[in-house]
Amino acid sequence: MRDRGDAAVADYTERFDGVKLDADQYEITIKEMDAALSSVDKQTLAALERAHENISVFHEKNLRQSWEETAPDGSILGQRITPIDSVGLYVPGGTAFYPSSVLMNIVPARVAGVKELVMVSPPSYEGGIHPLVLAAARIAGASRVFRVGGAQSIAALAYGTETIPSVSKIAGPGNIYVTLAKRLVSSICDIDKEAGPSEVVVLADDTSDPDQVALELLAQAEHDEDARPMLVTTSAKLFDSVKESINKHLETLSRAAIIRKALADCGETYIVRTIAEGVQLTNLIAPEHLSIQADDPRGLFDAIKNAGCAVLGGGTSVAVGDYYAGPNHILPTGRRARFASPLTAEDFRKVTSIISYSPARMKEVGDDIIRLAKAEKLDAHARAVEIRK
Repeated sequence: MRDRGDAAVADYTERFDGVKLDADQYEITIKEMDAALSSVDKQTLAALERAHENISVFHEKNLRQSWEETAPDGSILGQRITPIDSVGLYVPGGTAFYPSSVLMNIVPARVAGVKELVMVSPPSYEGGIHPLVLAAARIAGASRVFRVGGAQSIAALAYGTETIPSVSKIAGPGNIYVTLAKRLVSSICDIDKEAGPSEVVVLADDTSDPDQVALELLAQAEHDEDARPMLVTTSAKLFDSVKESINKHLETLSRAAIIRKALADCGETYIVRTIAEGVQLTNLIAPEHLSIQADDPRGLFDAIKNAGCAVLGGGTSVAVGDYYAGPNHILPTGRRARFASPLTAEDFRKVTSIISYSPARMKEVGDDIIRLAKAEKLDAHARAVEIRK
């Protein structure tokens, strides 16, 4: 990829995606994006625009401010916070189309002030990108959009080609090949996180509604065959009712085959003795999504330390966060919620520290710095301070 650029992108796109493209076909034109925008029905478009507004407002609340403090002697300390220059945003599109992921990727970066927002997505819809995805990109404010996906698009964003620009950071979820490609290029440009299969823990007790519990598990399982739907409950009776509800809904769900595979291979149920034990287990799992459908969800949440997104109460679905509420649905997976956070606007900004000591301050504290430098046997450091005294 680094040596062959556009030619390598074309070869891998034909090999892995089954689509033959020349380099001059990679980029989606503004005209094509506007045509996609006008093709989307007005109600769906309005829903996308409302979701876009909610996401924008939420992420604007996360922004830190630059600061400086000037001491009486004129010394200055501070931080300057600035956006990353350019970001590559990956939107998956292999087995389904995700306009919501477009918003969740682009909006935080745009709110952060990133000027160059380069979106890539596989040419899996009639040799291009689904119109709904393009419409979302237009609403969110993508600078450029390329009909290139998979590991080859990650390499193109990292190294740059004759057509696709290199970027300072790559964000967005993808399959295992995309994730491993992001890991490989992370020494060249920053990445957001390594995204694993989608996962949910539903924490439930005997007060929970079996249908509501079942549908949260089904909703997670329909992402792909590797998705992890997990039930943690104090009630064996609820578990039996949830199984019945799952079987009932599977009869009419369009992605039933994928769901059955995910449930069979990756689904897990834990019946615990107490709800406190359930909370403890949930913290060990550290799930991407947590749906607390038990008595006193707010009180239980106070004991939760590890979760990417917590949805409180059976009356709210995880899908509210996936699409609409404002918090990002790009979340830590694979127990990373023990130490990682959802994607925010701050992930697209960087900090520069500011130091300016006055002559008086240098004279006052210089001996301390000299002693520390000499203790580390770094004589040039010490001398650089001495000359300023």
